[in-house]
Amino acid sequence: MIVKMNKFTFLIYHKDYETFLEKLRDLGVVHVEVRQSGEMDESVQPIMQKYVAYKNLLKEMASYAAQCPCTDIRALDTTSIEKVNAEYDMRCEQIQAQEAELSLLDKEMKAFDPWGGFEWGKLDALQKNGWKVQFFSCPERNFDAAWLDDYNAIVISKRDGLCYFVTVNQQLVAIDAETVNLPHKNYSDLLAQKEEKEKQLGDDRHSLSEYCAAAISTVESAIVALQDEIDLMKVRLGGEQKADGSLVLLEGWVPLENSQAVQTMFEQSDVYFEMRPAEKEDNAPIKLKNNRITGLFETLTRMYGLPDYGEFDPTPLLAPFYALFFGLCLGDAGYGLFLVLFGFFLKTKVNKSMYGIMNLLITLGVAATVVGAVLGTFFGVDLLSIDIPQEWKDFMISGKVEIDGKMYYKTMILALIVGMLHICFAMTVKAICSTARYGFKNSLADWGWLLLVGGSVSVATLNFLQVIPTEVATMTYYALGGVSAVGIFLLNDLHRNVFMNVGAGLWATYNMATGLLGDLLSYLRLYALGLAGGLLGGVFNDLAMQAQGGLSDFLWGIPGWIAGGLIFICGHTLNIALSCLSAYVHSIRLTFVEYFKNSGYDGRGVTYKPFSSLQKTETKK
Repeated sequence: MIVKMNKFTFLIYHKDYETFLEKLRDLGVVHVEVRQSGEMDESVQPIMQKYVAYKNLLKEMASYAAQCPCTDIRALDTTSIEKVNAEYDMRCEQIQAQEAELSLLDKEMKAFDPWGGFEWGKLDALQKNGWKVQFFSCPERNFDAAWLDDYNAIVISKRDGLCYFVTVNQQLVAIDAETVNLPHKNYSDLLAQKEEKEKQLGDDRHSLSEYCAAAISTVESAIVALQDEIDLMKVRLGGEQKADGSLVLLEGWVPLENSQAVQTMFEQSDVYFEMRPAEKEDNAPIKLKNNRITGLFETLTRMYGLPDYGEFDPTPLLAPFYALFFGLCLGDAGYGLFLVLFGFFLKTKVNKSMYGIMNLLITLGVAATVVGAVLGTFFGVDLLSIDIPQEWKDFMISGKVEIDGKMYYKTMILALIVGMLHICFAMTVKAICSTARYGFKNSLADWGWLLLVGGSVSVATLNFLQVIPTEVATMTYYALGGVSAVGIFLLNDLHRNVFMNVGAGLWATYNMATGLLGDLLSYLRLYALGLAGGLLGGVFNDLAMQAQGGLSDFLWGIPGWIAGGLIFICGHTLNIALSCLSAYVHSIRLTFVEYFKNSGYDGRGVTYKPFSSLQKTETKK
């Protein structure tokens, strides 16, 4: 549910404004409404620039720190952000210089590749004795064999269509080929320098990762301090100047449960304030409060967008449907049981801040286990095909059913039924919420659509079950259509003339007719994904059984029970991962698109962010 808010209006003397803000921040429960988005003074710009710079620094250092878990750096001072920043820049520049030197060495060594790793000593001896050694290269097709005799040419290598050769003569010669100038360095010396540079570079990178691991907390603290300072400046500028600047008007929102503490504090001060309950039109910030189960699904609501203060929290309504969708998409009781056990295992390994995600995983696993049991699938095994009590089988939904002479899968029909119920439920929510926000007279169109769609589905169901005859159903359809048309075409907006309403109704009818069928068919993904996961699980079971029965002769002599076990474990692990990903994504899709669209949910609420000190919050933790 949405936590009730009280609106506080404060009137403070300008000279007491800073003290007031400090008290407000210490309380940590007031969401300050910043009315003045005006220009911040020049003193803010350096702080914002420093904040961005430190955020980038933190990102870079985090990547290095992840490479080394060691944080025991006692020889260096990591308590000052300025020292940390300077030390980090110096170390990075040192590494970049070494990388540049290493790149130059690689380039020089690459120049020797066609010529081999020779030493210059013997060539220098020839030069001293009057012989000129020249290095050439040319395309292979341009090499003239006469050069071998005319210029004492010696072919060294041929690669990539080029011929590399040298000439040895007492005079320099001119040949129609490209002269190659090699660095006058021995290859062995270059190789030794490269090995030394690589070792030094590795040591420096390791040292940098250790330093980042030790100093990263300093950067995080500096960012928190800057964030506090920025928040304070925003709140300071959010006050509205009154009485020629001698007074400051500030407004904020406080949860009902915290209002008494705020009231008590400022009743004992010289601050004038007023308090009143928030109204729908106020657009108060949103703070959600749900029980331990539905609270796990608040993440989904936040992903789409929080409700505004005039709406209601959709989390308790979407939670059971999302769990059901996830279970239908996964479609296997064994996989669901695995998720439950895996969630409990992870809770023993992760930080407490991750407990919410783990509990959500466990909850979805329970839903998948129940739904999978109803669908009759356990690790790809069809439970209806094995020897289990008939009473259990009677509760399972599997196989096909005949409708009008045609056979349909029961799970496909189930997916469509669930989809229609979900859409009708969403339309019901829309009609009720519209009535609560705008009044019944302004919600007649929504009630008309609900009556038409929901009523028609109900009548069709009763007729299919032979509760009511076809003649009664037909008359009821006409009655529903007539009554619904009044709200849809004539009374959709009481402030417009009838012709405008008819036009709007026709347009709404077109959108509903084209969208409703598509929305309903979207729920077939519940059937398709469950079917795909079940079939793939069955395939892995068959492969495992074949491997155990003799196929292992083709698997490098691995014993059958080992080969079968590996196929079973690896295959189902892969299938669980793919099925969970599909179930998560497509369940969100059905919630965000089909449900929220048909329920009229906007999701434009503002998150409740109390004005508080992040540094003190971190210290308390």
